[in-house]
Amino acid sequence: MDNRPTYRISLVIPVYAGERTLPTLIGEIEPLTHPQTTPDGNNFVVCEVLLAHDCGPDRSDKILEALRTQYPFVQPVWLSRNYGQHAATMAGMSSASGDWVVTLDEDGQQNPADIGSMLDSALGSSLQLVYAQPINPPPHGWLRNILSLGAKEISTRLLGNRSIGRFNSYRLIDGEIARTLAAYCGNGVYLDVGLFWITGRIGHCPVRLRNELGRPSGYSWFRLFGHFWNLILTTGTRPLRLITVMGFCSMILAVAIAVYALYGKYYGQVPVQGWTSLLIVVAFFSGSILTALGVIAEYLAVTMGIVMGKPLYVVSSKPTRPAVRQ
Repeated sequence: MDNRPTYRISLVIPVYAGERTLPTLIGEIEPLTHPQTTPDGNNFVVCEVLLAHDCGPDRSDKILEALRTQYPFVQPVWLSRNYGQHAATMAGMSSASGDWVVTLDEDGQQNPADIGSMLDSALGSSLQLVYAQPINPPPHGWLRNILSLGAKEISTRLLGNRSIGRFNSYRLIDGEIARTLAAYCGNGVYLDVGLFWITGRIGHCPVRLRNELGRPSGYSWFRLFGHFWNLILTTGTRPLRLITVMGFCSMILAVAIAVYALYGKYYGQVPVQGWTSLLIVVAFFSGSILTALGVIAEYLAVTMGIVMGKPLYVVSSKPTRPAVRQ
């Protein structure tokens, strides 16, 4: 007789443009709502699927209502407006009741069948957070994949802990940690940075990504850059320390240039041209000052959003309908 417990898993899916992909994805999840066994013999069941409607441009709201009628385990979470993927994910996490919470995208890249292997990784190594580690490149094109890897590498170094590795949106999170983060995380905080703040044991599970289910990515280059900038701003004070180092190096450089100019004038009989050196020095230090002020201003903007009580998301009792197309 198997005395192992059955772990209840809540799935959280932020929905922005899932009109065409959600029915297929929910159909793949449905078998997991019956008792399952992982490759290592652990028991689990998907007890609920929380679809956080982020008020996208299509009629995902109609699909969510139909899926709720068709599947008893589907629970829509209606947001009052578009807040972004991470805010929608945390809105779903706040309503999750499972022992573990899994977050995945609506586009079908991530295979729900990998949940069992991720759970084995968590239980086998006593982990609080498990990221899916793709063994094949995402189907986004080489340029976006390279920039994505670079952004994650930069953010990991800024966080100062290599154990977090290359994170992505397919995660298995301890249920208590997920609900705590969703309850207390402030506006403007990047989800994975918030998880890093409150988790100490982080691991990775190899998975294979699939092609998206018939729709392109909803992220433009501009939105991707904004995503990356928000990640940098919430990693802590290391960027500010970098500015301090840059300022110190700039002062050393200025002293070195002054010593070189004085030596050339008095010992090398080299005429010192004033306008060229003046323009270089003014442009260099003006750029350093403006960069520092810009980053500090961004930090202040994030701080003001938190201090003033700006909500990360607002859950509504009914869907927010998109505008009627003429």
